[in-house]
Amino acid sequence: MIQVGVLGASGYVGAELLRLLAGHPHFKVVYAGADSAAGQQIAQLYPNLTGDYAGWQFSEMSPDGSSSQTLPTELHNLELLFLALPHGVSQKILPDLLLDTLLPDALPPDTLPPDAKIIDLAADFRLKSPDVFKQWYGQEHGYPQYLEEFSYGLPELFKDQFTHKIAVPGCYPTAAALALAPLVKVGLVATHGVIVDAASGVSGAGRALAHNTAFCTVDENFTAYGLCQHRHTPEMEQAIGAQILFTPHLAPMNRGILATCYAQPATGATLSTDKLLDCLSSAYQTAPFITVTQDSPSTKATYGSNAAHLTARFDERTGTAIAICALDNLGKGAAGQAIQCANIICGLPEESGLSAAGVYP
Repeated sequence: MIQVGVLGASGYVGAELLRLLAGHPHFKVVYAGADSAAGQQIAQLYPNLTGDYAGWQFSEMSPDGSSSQTLPTELHNLELLFLALPHGVSQKILPDLLLDTLLPDALPPDTLPPDAKIIDLAADFRLKSPDVFKQWYGQEHGYPQYLEEFSYGLPELFKDQFTHKIAVPGCYPTAAALALAPLVKVGLVATHGVIVDAASGVSGAGRALAHNTAFCTVDENFTAYGLCQHRHTPEMEQAIGAQILFTPHLAPMNRGILATCYAQPATGATLSTDKLLDCLSSAYQTAPFITVTQDSPSTKATYGSNAAHLTARFDERTGTAIAICALDNLGKGAAGQAIQCANIICGLPEESGLSAAGVYP
């Protein structure tokens, strides 16, 4: 069994990691670190985890990267570490976590083993340009020289580029890239004027209490947010290879993302619905978690799984290509995808511990 740790285990993504890892045939959780929930019973905060984590407490961690604090002893022998931390925190603790081939002068004597694999679910190492990171996240990147060391963790598109350090994509960019990247790659659609309209469940905002995600705000409501400035935009553009106008929406549901994407035909391209569907089917013919269908995808069909359901249409009246993707924002959009990446870099079957079957009803 591969010894696994989770930093940020008390958030929704961290809890989903614990749930999926509990049933993994090759990974064994030995550390579940949290900040504000440190010392609290895991089963008290997440009763759904009682069966596998009875008696477990969230371990204390030092998420601020303070040099006066050392890594918990449980981390010293880990082979695999998941970082489910808020944006901006991963780079702060980078000196204590990364391999000596990266930061030989910054490492204290009690670091992770030199062959440890790191899966980061935050945005810290997704973007390759520090200037773009500063523009969209409003802060200087702490370690811009190491952005290239992290692979972008969307297996269906970039698996051949994986290293032992993975930056897992955001949930919105995952859905948009799966729908659009194959069409852009083969030159069917133009790389400008692309529109992504996507709606997410409330869990995408995290566990922290906020007015805009409170029940009375979200229930019976559907609203757009982050207009023209959502920070997933540059990540989509990087993964897809096109200019994107992205508008996210908050839907009154717990989990799920539905991304409806619009693009114009590339110069000289003759499009049809069959051609678009054939392109997607060809791109994902060996992808175990992707289903390309004639039917319109629904978030409910992917609930609790690592699946992504895709379809496409060409509207001859307006000359517009439409590509749609549905997935679970905590599954294929976060924790499930992180485990899929971990399977690959650990040399395991890609599907280990994961399911393409959603929960229904």
